[in-house]
Amino acid sequence: MKKLPILGAIVLLISSCTKDDYIPIVSNLDTELLSTLDIASNGEGAAFFILPESNDYASIPQDPLNPITSEKVALGRLLLHETATGGNPKIDEMKGTYSCASCHQASAGFSAGLRQGIGECGVGFGIRGEDRVVNTNVPRDSVDIQPLRSPTLLNVAYQDVMLWNGQFGGTGTNAGTEASWTEIQENFLGFQGVEVQAIKGQKVHRLQIDVDFVNTFGYKNLFDAAFPDVAESERYTKDNAALAIAAYERTLLANRSPWQDWLKGNSDALSDTEKRGAIAFFGNGKCYECHTGPALNDKSFHSFGMGDFENSNDALLLYDVNIENVKRGRGNFTNNPSDDYKFKTPTLYNLVDNGFYGHGGTFTSVKDVISYKNDGTPQNTEVPAENLASQFGTINLTEEEIDDMTSFISNSLRDPELNRYVPESINSGNCFPNNDDTSRADLGCD
Repeated sequence: MKKLPILGAIVLLISSCTKDDYIPIVSNLDTELLSTLDIASNGEGAAFFILPESNDYASIPQDPLNPITSEKVALGRLLLHETATGGNPKIDEMKGTYSCASCHQASAGFSAGLRQGIGECGVGFGIRGEDRVVNTNVPRDSVDIQPLRSPTLLNVAYQDVMLWNGQFGGTGTNAGTEASWTEIQENFLGFQGVEVQAIKGQKVHRLQIDVDFVNTFGYKNLFDAAFPDVAESERYTKDNAALAIAAYERTLLANRSPWQDWLKGNSDALSDTEKRGAIAFFGNGKCYECHTGPALNDKSFHSFGMGDFENSNDALLLYDVNIENVKRGRGNFTNNPSDDYKFKTPTLYNLVDNGFYGHGGTFTSVKDVISYKNDGTPQNTEVPAENLASQFGTINLTEEEIDDMTSFISNSLRDPELNRYVPESINSGNCFPNNDDTSRADLGCD
């Protein structure tokens, strides 16, 4: 089939000598999908779902207090992968062995590649992070391991709060929640969630970016270029490092996925199965009611009764984490019972690169998640019925629609070229995203 723009098209015919020679270029499935998108976007059509190019900063949502610049992006790209930032470990021999990308690597769709992300005291990598395990020779309380599945960094520009419960962010969605910021003083800086997480995360995940780091590992010129208007005495700080990391993260867009290609006019980008899946997604499945806009996520919180880490024997719970509070999701942050067990809507791009689904990673198949939502029997029986999402168990998809939607989410929404966002090397010369001996062997750094 010839590749032609399809936005606004119904059926395009190529003229010939007789009526019998007319050739339809846009299929009935394309026409139906375009009509479905019109409804799902309140009349804006396919354009409503298009992600901008990663260097089109003017079109990327950004924090007014942290304008995106190419210099910040260049610095943040290195810092997120730089294992030398792992400079404040609990175990001295772990110094310089981990980075932000330990739990957010491109090969796993900028997630962790395993159910629980592991920073300090993690060992190994595998191919996409799936072989990383806890070092059993260290005390349990030294391990930096996540009590929820590590969310992807893809498309975070379309969020104004971060974490599954949305606690990071001092504007927009979190306006009016100031009473809950006691342990998140960074929210009072007035930044959005992407920036707040980059600031707060350095302490939580035992990173250290300061003057000594900048000078030791050759980052001075990059900081100078990224923050020329900041006094030199205040330039080489963790906060400025965070702003650079956040600027870079906002450019991580899955804009080369087949779905984006179809939206931009290539009718051949999706198979017929994927097109039927998209029609079900934006139609009978009601998925667009939460998964909307360019990133296919809203800024709200919903409960589908999914299980938590305690539901599985292979979950390693942190010694200092109250899992009952974690399970409450948004409610644990706002202290509003109506928010209990609700979690932020995730983007759906590159889900299959991670392999675990749900905030507790209790699913390992996209189809199982769709079937679960269709069935409407919650894994977590503690969730009050009134807190469950209205779409849970009420969409009545057929088996064919479930199969088609699985194909759409698994294939159409997967950007296969995420390595374009990864540096070839980092300034320290270390292995990355991990630098422990086992990871170095897995990654071919030795």
